[in-house]
Amino acid sequence: MFYEPGKTPHNLPHDPFKACVAPRPIGWISTVDKQGCANLAPYSFFNAVCGNPPMVMFASGGSIDSLNNARETGEFIAAVAPRAMLREINFCSAPLPPEQDEFDYAGLEKEPGQTVAAHRIKGVPIHMECKVFQIVDLPGPTPQSKNAMVIGTVVGLHIDDAIIRDGMVDVTLFEPLARLGYHEYVSVAETFTVRREDFW
Repeated sequence: MFYEPGKTPHNLPHDPFKACVAPRPIGWISTVDKQGCANLAPYSFFNAVCGNPPMVMFASGGSIDSLNNARETGEFIAAVAPRAMLREINFCSAPLPPEQDEFDYAGLEKEPGQTVAAHRIKGVPIHMECKVFQIVDLPGPTPQSKNAMVIGTVVGLHIDDAIIRDGMVDVTLFEPLARLGYHEYVSVAETFTVRREDFW
């Protein structure tokens, strides 16, 4: 099949685009507004974009509280979502008003950030404290509904010692979650190693 997004129909019951870019890691983005009200939301448009310096991004569409808070404060925390907390992650995707705290709504306990005002999530093994480097405004489905990409420099990295094995982070010990195309999720429970020279 072939179709031109936004121009020609795909003739499928659901938009296939997200299923073509999968799996997409879930970043659990924690922010606060200028008044100190906490916000916590999962983003499947999330990834690392640079290694040196370490930088990550999340892209905001329908949910704008994280974006607004990042614009206001210049800070956010990106947590890596473990499979064991899928219920809480799902609760944090609820369309709550900006003044309602998703930590409370999902029954999560806050832990302080070290270099930013946003909160860490108790029980999550990896948190990246970030300073906003750049916000890139993107087109949206309508002029009133725009998207944006928030790029942050990682200024503090928390890693639970329990997920370090032989000096390396072992993701199979907490099974990070990722989104697939529709209402499907996947978690990383098994890995394999390939080196460049293995095929030389």
